Amino acid sequence: MMNLPATVRVVEVGARDGLQNEPTPVPTEVKIRFIEMLAEAGLPVIEATSFVSPRWVPQLADAEAVIQGLSRREGVCYPVLVPNLKGLERALQAGVDAIAIFTAASETFCQRNLNRTIEQSLQEFEQVVAQAKAARLWVRGYISTAFVCPYEGRIAPEAVKPIVERLLEMGVDEISLGDTIGAAVPTQIEQLTDALEPILPKERWAYHFHNTYGTALANVLTALQRGITIFDSSAGGLGGCPFAPGASGNLATEDLLYMLHGMGIETGVSLEKVVAAAQYILGHLNRATPPSHYLQACQCGQGN
Repeated sequence: MMNLPATVRVVEVGARDGLQNEPTPVPTEVKIRFIEMLAEAGLPVIEATSFVSPRWVPQLADAEAVIQGLSRREGVCYPVLVPNLKGLERALQAGVDAIAIFTAASETFCQRNLNRTIEQSLQEFEQVVAQAKAARLWVRGYISTAFVCPYEGRIAPEAVKPIVERLLEMGVDEISLGDTIGAAVPTQIEQLTDALEPILPKERWAYHFHNTYGTALANVLTALQRGITIFDSSAGGLGGCPFAPGASGNLATEDLLYMLHGMGIETGVSLEKVVAAAQYILGHLNRATPPSHYLQACQCGQGN
């Protein structure tokens, strides 16, 4: 018998990570309704938007309007991504209560994504986290390319560990380790988990898998068996990093829920309502074939 947790917390990233690279402009009111549908589905954490420069991510240029127009559901956390102190200032003015910061385990990726070294990004985020904590915000930290970099190849767990240590020293509440291009396999999940177990508490540990090569759910299962209970996913399987060649969609929330619920693991999330939210946003993106395997299966079933 597999040693599996009884419950899992799903962190929904579709409204930010899922939409950031979409070429079709999505109206603000559609984004707001999408987020509200995800909250109605019971998702406890929904990454709402990003306060990066609109010049770099034009799809999320309406961050203030999204946050201020959102009807927030009690008990749901709505973090927003901030790249620097300027982004934090904008986020605070918009009235957020949670943020996420992001660095990388690959120097080349960090330079391409943030235009700075890993050390420079960490120095900046020390100030961001200090100010966020002073404002009583919940803070999440992302480490991109924790397994494989599109420019440098495989990333050794020893390269990830000191970054995790620095984020913990800053006072980050939760750390999400990302397979940014979806190239990781279960043995790499084992190796990184082995390296980080002595320093990273399980209740503050999340994994963020992309499904480029179809290994996301296998990686989730490996992490589950190691006691990890927080996973990021995106409704409809939307997403991909605009700064990472080959980074296709995130693990679909409905694919993740189907597996977890089928294994008897509680999430508190309605699969049917997540499907409705995914279909809603995919309809506005004019996606005939969704990235999500669950939605593809539903379409096949309707056609028979």
